[in-house]
Amino acid sequence: MNTSSDPTDGATVLVVDDTPDNLTLMSELLRDRYRVKVATGGEKALRIAGGDPRPDLILLDVMMPGMDGYEVCARLKDEADTREIPVIFLTAKADVADEMRGLSLGAVDYITKPISPPIVLARVRTHLRLKASADFLRDKAAFLEAEVARRNAELSAIQDVTIHAMASLAETRDSDTGNHIRRTQHYVKVLAEALREHPRFARTLTPAYIATLFKSAPLHDIGKVGIPDRILLKPGRYTPEEYEIMKAHPTLGRDAIAQAEAHLGTPVAFLSMAKDIAYGHQEKWDGSGYPQGLRGDAIPVSARLMALADVYDALISRRVYKDGMPHEKAAVIIAEGSGLHFDPDVVEAFIRIQPQFQEIARRFADDDAALARKRVWMDTAAMPDIPPRP
Repeated sequence: MNTSSDPTDGATVLVVDDTPDNLTLMSELLRDRYRVKVATGGEKALRIAGGDPRPDLILLDVMMPGMDGYEVCARLKDEADTREIPVIFLTAKADVADEMRGLSLGAVDYITKPISPPIVLARVRTHLRLKASADFLRDKAAFLEAEVARRNAELSAIQDVTIHAMASLAETRDSDTGNHIRRTQHYVKVLAEALREHPRFARTLTPAYIATLFKSAPLHDIGKVGIPDRILLKPGRYTPEEYEIMKAHPTLGRDAIAQAEAHLGTPVAFLSMAKDIAYGHQEKWDGSGYPQGLRGDAIPVSARLMALADVYDALISRRVYKDGMPHEKAAVIIAEGSGLHFDPDVVEAFIRIQPQFQEIARRFADDDAALARKRVWMDTAAMPDIPPRP
């Protein structure tokens, strides 16, 4: 009875040889320590190697009828499921050229017949130990990769929930509904994808940039949290003084995100882009926007995309105090703003993908119940303050 504590004991070894006496000899040599499987030809060897469980090591003869050992080895190494199984050639072909060919096909060792039992046992044990170590490292690497992926997914989910919670907080302060956030988020994504191959945008609009843009877009109006209700909820036109207060929301948004970034103590890509969007989405291509009066390419790409998405959604969407206008009329207004309010190339992309905008608007349309809830909230928020009890 074998009492060895070698971790390779009990491993499965497949012996492939067309000579029954050789199979018997190798089985008797190995069976006290290993589980032994045998195959008398290449086709059967490949079936056993690809089965479940797979052998831990293969002892392979070269000279066999039909498919020789070299071809068996080559086919084993071509398949992902079997290429990690170590192969030791066990053959009467003793020329150096034969050995070189075997090793070049991916075999780990080459033993010539007649065999020396101690040498065969020592080499089988050595290569089984090497395989066990390699399997351990692969399993550990796969575990770590899966754990990193799990934690990244968890972190991404936390970020998404936090972003939408912050954006929803801003949304509760004005006449927009939560679907405005979703619509504009998807508008900027399809705009960015439509511009990916454009010479002016190709270096910027990488897949990573577009993913970050999609994540950051909901924070574009976060600065509205700092605007007084009497202005934010006003249904009519602003007075010049009120408009100046309203124009502070991009700066308030940028500052709020910058403070969050400062608390983290490290740059975060989606927060950096969120600052650009919040601070720049009211800028205009001709320099007449606010708060900085930026012109042309000085406006961040993310903010230029959001500018068009935000205006389009404001035009076509129902609000508590107004009906939405037809897409066709909104598209004309957007086109008329080319080179004035909007980057002309962004407008051109919008014109090309109008059906995608219309589909997003339909998918995230505001229903009557959402608008009714918003009206109740706005009416309540607009009520005069109740004086304190004496």
